[in-house]
Amino acid sequence: MAGVKVSVALVLVVLISISFKGKEVSAQVHHVVGFDRGWDPDSDINSWLSGRLFRVGDKIWFTYSAAQESVLELQSLEDFLTCDLANPIRTYTDGLNHISLDREGIRYFTSGNPISCKNGLKLHLNVQPPEKNESRNTTFAIATAPTSPSVSTKLNQLTYLLFFGLLHSYIV
Repeated sequence: MAGVKVSVALVLVVLISISFKGKEVSAQVHHVVGFDRGWDPDSDINSWLSGRLFRVGDKIWFTYSAAQESVLELQSLEDFLTCDLANPIRTYTDGLNHISLDREGIRYFTSGNPISCKNGLKLHLNVQPPEKNESRNTTFAIATAPTSPSVSTKLNQLTYLLFFGLLHSYIV
């Protein structure tokens, strides 16, 4: 079941990304923790984390086997480093959770399984302020209309059909 949830989360993130391609949006990034393995003791969370930038407005997605794992948000670096799981800020146990990064600062996430935590299944984030939109010089050009619908138009229509089809099959 966890594999299905991981797949659904990845497909949804890809579809959302494709549907916004080419549009100027203040970018909200969806980070699926742990690559294909998700939130799993075998995931290399440090490699996944390398080079990533987290900003206010982004979301992180945790996909995991709810029977074996959970996600805790901890209050302090000390709790994080020592795997003191006694007083979490929040506990997530559904197997598929998204968390909005709604404020700047340090956030600490760890496995709810003490053994997994001690073995390194934890995530330390430094959430940066939202990206400031700098004024851009806009150049306008007159173009002739295409004679048939473009590939991107067909792709957007297909994206929405796939999205709603997957959502419907996931709900039912």
